[in-house]
Amino acid sequence: MKWKKWLENWDMTSLKISTGFLEMEWSPSEPDKKASWDLYIELLTRVSTQKLDVNYGDEKTALDSLYSLFETTRGIIKEHGKDCIEFTKLAVVVLNQKIRPFTQKWHRIAISEDFNNPEICTEFRNELEELQRDLHIYTQMLAQMAGVEDLTNLEE
Repeated sequence: MKWKKWLENWDMTSLKISTGFLEMEWSPSEPDKKASWDLYIELLTRVSTQKLDVNYGDEKTALDSLYSLFETTRGIIKEHGKDCIEFTKLAVVVLNQKIRPFTQKWHRIAISEDFNNPEICTEFRNELEELQRDLHIYTQMLAQMAGVEDLTNLEE
């Protein structure tokens, strides 16, 4: 299967990826599967995919958790090495095109302490829910790449 078809199957065609890359074969190796599993568990157990209840939680902590995915993903890529290239291709694109725009916007707001404003907090939570929809799909993609049963909707 080609990358293009695999991404279409997940309705992730909004990712901006070069045509040459999309025509490459999607063929995860054993290191790809292990790396996918590692990140899958991280995403499954964080605010990245778990609801941030309006009566609980903290916007700054949620933002920090999302931001920490950069370091976590880099660590996973380094741990599994250059043989997890299929995982790396997907992870880098999702980090740069989905998570980074969110964290860039909200980092400045967090620094200026605007999270003390209830309207700003509501906006953050609404945008977080939008991001979570994409990250739910990403988590499911990682489960498929890892070759494991998807538990993304286990609690619904």
